[in-house]
Amino acid sequence: MRRPLFIAEASSNHGRDLSRALAFVDAAADIGCDAVKFQLFRIARMFAPEILQQSEQHRAREAWELPLAHLPALAERCRARKIGFSCTPFYVEAVAELAPYVDFYKIASYEILVQPLLVACGRSGKPVVLSTGMASESEIDAAVATLRVSGCDDLSLLHCVSAYPTPVDQANLAAIDSLRQRTGCPVGWSDHTRRPAVIWRAVQRWQAAVVEFHLDLDGAGAEYAAGHCWLPHEIAPVIAGIRESLLADGDGRKVSQPCEREDSNWRADPTDGMRPFKHIRLTWGKAA
Repeated sequence: MRRPLFIAEASSNHGRDLSRALAFVDAAADIGCDAVKFQLFRIARMFAPEILQQSEQHRAREAWELPLAHLPALAERCRARKIGFSCTPFYVEAVAELAPYVDFYKIASYEILVQPLLVACGRSGKPVVLSTGMASESEIDAAVATLRVSGCDDLSLLHCVSAYPTPVDQANLAAIDSLRQRTGCPVGWSDHTRRPAVIWRAVQRWQAAVVEFHLDLDGAGAEYAAGHCWLPHEIAPVIAGIRESLLADGDGRKVSQPCEREDSNWRADPTDGMRPFKHIRLTWGKAA
């Protein structure tokens, strides 16, 4: 199977601190990720006024917003660390604001119904990763069609369950294959379970093309307490283990492997059933 791409989602755990945001890039690169992803939103454009008027909790999320001024430095650090840079636009203008910097866009599952955002991403000419949590099959079909008609020819989907954290018995990993068959797109898993077994299963059984996971550096991030964010030392062995396990697949041809060829002549000779082959016995112990 193809090697899956691993994307570390920094979410809002950077706390608007550029040095901390850059540390997320370094951490993602250090643990073997292929890309790191941030989010570009403005609370005043994300939540309706009647919600913000009544909810101090939602107003406080303004402290989670990624400053536009951080984008050049984040993109530069990603290039230096040879890791992809992505960001989720949560309002239409964010697509253009991100265009000079990102390698691909990620559309969040909560925004899958916002057609103008889908169109803007589709018209960008950049690859798009679309998360499908909570969406029905008809909603996913419509979003995929919108992106394709808008010009997106490099589209991947992520199956996810938009609960933070997600109970293991509700991960529904079989939907990875269902979505792949339905849309013809590469399909991956956006993890909210924080369970190694779930990621292993997504890759090994359901051939997830992408694995996205939420990362925190130290347990101090704003989203860590919810229980869906991995720490670097927790996710690093999962990534390394999956990568190592894929090396074991081989090409399926039953041939002698390089590591066993030296022993091949030490099999039992068919003429007398004794080891090694007779031609080895004739020269055994004699100087060359």
